[in-house]
Amino acid sequence: MPELPEIEILRRELEKDVSGKKIKTVEAAALKPIRRYKTKKLFTELLDGKKLLGLERRGPYLVAKIEGGDALVLDLGSAGQLVRAKTARTAAPKGTQVTFTFTQGGLLRLVDPKGDAELWVAPLADLPTLPEFAELGIDPLESSISWADFARIIYHRHQKLKPLLMDRTVLAGIGPVYSDEILFAAGLRHDRESDKLTEQEIRRFYRAIVETMHDAVKYHNSAAAQSARTSGDPFDEEHSDHLKVYERDGDTCRRCRREIVKSRLGNRMTYYCEACQV
Repeated sequence: MPELPEIEILRRELEKDVSGKKIKTVEAAALKPIRRYKTKKLFTELLDGKKLLGLERRGPYLVAKIEGGDALVLDLGSAGQLVRAKTARTAAPKGTQVTFTFTQGGLLRLVDPKGDAELWVAPLADLPTLPEFAELGIDPLESSISWADFARIIYHRHQKLKPLLMDRTVLAGIGPVYSDEILFAAGLRHDRESDKLTEQEIRRFYRAIVETMHDAVKYHNSAAAQSARTSGDPFDEEHSDHLKVYERDGDTCRRCRREIVKSRLGNRMTYYCEACQV
């Protein structure tokens, strides 16, 4: 699942490629990724011939600004990727849902084998009022909220810490991978209640959120990470060495040398160190 750091790196990479380019054609393989429209034409005619003026990230969403005041919004879902190609002769990967061809040459393909990514166009000025954006919580890569304000937010939630981290109305863009990594960094168990944390634990928790997200962006932007990519897409990179607990059950904890374990919380697996996280 692409999470906030991966989406931010993707934004930075695509910003260089697509800003200033004019869309020649848009082809949708099916209505599923553009399900807000009754026909493919209703979607594609909003973009054909339009110039992309820039790319920004709003929480977990990518937003491409379009000449005329509109914006193309992209939700990558649980497994969506954006794959670049130089020519149409490059074979489209399995699961390609939407293809953008540019007048200057080159293509950008939305590849989504699970089929839950979504694209839509809306007035740029209206985005803050749309439910998808209005309900977003703190952006750990952008927000300057104090730990005290953060404490007030989580005290009113009465949630277990892992579901809280993955709640978009609390924190925008954290999923199963970085929720486990944050909790390890903070030394907290996934099933602790948010309103039962001490002041010291809240400070550690908040610091772990910010530092883990920023460190992940630095990692993905490193020379080693970039050289590991095969399609210019950060989601195809194997970054297990960067992760300290996620899917490392059976490995030795890097902090205390005990074994990393996994357990189920709700319908998800969680990975943690029983000795380090309390």
